Amino acid sequence: MNREKLKDAFEYFENRMSSCDLCARNCMVNRKENKGVCGQGVNAKITNAILHFGEEPPLVGAGGAGAIFFSGCGMRCVYCQNFGFSQLNVGKSIDDESLADVFMKLQKAGARTLDLVTPEPHLRAILHALIIASESGFNLPIVFNTSSYVNVETLAHLDGIVDIYLADIRYTDDEMGKKYSLVPNYWTVTQRSLREMYRQVGPFKEERMSGLIVRHLILPNRIAGSEKAMRFIAEELSMSVPVSLMSQYFPVYKALKMKEISRKIDDDEYIEALDILEKYNLEGWYQPLHEKMKGVYAKSIER
Repeated sequence: MNREKLKDAFEYFENRMSSCDLCARNCMVNRKENKGVCGQGVNAKITNAILHFGEEPPLVGAGGAGAIFFSGCGMRCVYCQNFGFSQLNVGKSIDDESLADVFMKLQKAGARTLDLVTPEPHLRAILHALIIASESGFNLPIVFNTSSYVNVETLAHLDGIVDIYLADIRYTDDEMGKKYSLVPNYWTVTQRSLREMYRQVGPFKEERMSGLIVRHLILPNRIAGSEKAMRFIAEELSMSVPVSLMSQYFPVYKALKMKEISRKIDDDEYIEALDILEKYNLEGWYQPLHEKMKGVYAKSIER
């Protein structure tokens, strides 16, 4: 781990706290005095830190991904399964030294990776904690687990620090992002951020534990724009970028009152998404919709 890069990045994120523009909300709030749109101040806030076995197989290994679930998010997804801590701000504030201790405990517990879930609001604290932990021998691959709604300038300061980008494509239409995540420019931002992630690390390769993995959650009624998403990956990034196709959508929170997303996806929607994946010669991992769907897509490896 390059300590000079860590220090430079920490200084950048420390300076951004007085006028925050880390995520694409660009709320420009002085987080030393007030809370940003994400609900966060200067210190990190977390809800849990666990050995997580539900992530993509190479991130988990035998010991699990060392997942830290941070509070707050710049997006306001109406169907967020984690709305308690992403939007209602449930969690516990933690100082940088204690966060570094959490990193070390996960490493000592056998974690294969450090899985930072929604890290964008907390990058100042994360970088400082990495500096502290590196002095005690911390060396896990760092996973940036993100909605992709993050500014390129933010990502640029993580070049050489983040090993694995685990990045969503939620929608491929800004209007869908506005309606279902309450952000005006999701797809516009996400295309730029994914290109920057790919520039930094290329496609994920397990042998080097580095690279970009793109997650795509299938939504009812083609709201996620799966065809356009897969075409973007294949044509704008690379067919070597693995895709994690997720069938776990379940209507919760405000989605229960929105008819078009108030149900799970059906078999036809699931198979259509798998067919699109195959059409663009993309591989990766998929979640079977139910027991009968196991093995339906021969090229893919089940999660």
